[in-house]
Amino acid sequence: MSLAGLLLGVINIAIVVAVLVLIGAVIVMLANWFQWPIDWNVQRLYLLVVALIALYMVVALLLGMPTIHVLAHAGG
Repeated sequence: MSLAGLLLGVINIAIVVAVLVLIGAVIVMLANWFQWPIDWNVQRLYLLVVALIALYMVVALLLGMPTIHVLAHAGG
């Protein structure tokens, strides 16, 4: 794996984590706007799930395996 590929992978992981955290923040903001309190433990659980997704992506990047198979492998 080249250095450029590793750098692009790390940037990709950072973008995915930022988008997931932003989605969580928007949900919390909308819930507060509707006065539906979201417990801090639920928010921690969501952040734990985001961290586990990021960890999986880092391991997949270092081992060189794809994170998601969009198309099935053509084999017989």
